[in-house]
Amino acid sequence: MPFRPSNKAKTPPPEETFEESAYLKTLGEKQTLVTIKLQGGDLVQGWIEYYDRDMLRLTREGQPNLFIFKSQIMYIEEGDGKAPRPRRGKSAGKAESSRAE
Repeated sequence: MPFRPSNKAKTPPPEETFEESAYLKTLGEKQTLVTIKLQGGDLVQGWIEYYDRDMLRLTREGQPNLFIFKSQIMYIEEGDGKAPRPRRGKSAGKAESSRAE
């Protein structure tokens, strides 16, 4: 069966899915401990008390609270950032190689 290109233009994905707001709201409501890595490489921990379009407020125990611009955030990780992460490729490969022996 030959490939027939469609004349219909694909609609581009939406600019905003609003999932970021829902995720930040959930983290704030549950007062989930998060680790935030900043563009400069610094790691800060606390829980998200407030957020808006451009920034969020990180509440920390025993330390000053921080207002962080979202543009300065590399990633947000739930927990203290010290939990080991399972490695997808290596653990699967080890299991298969042990079966072959």
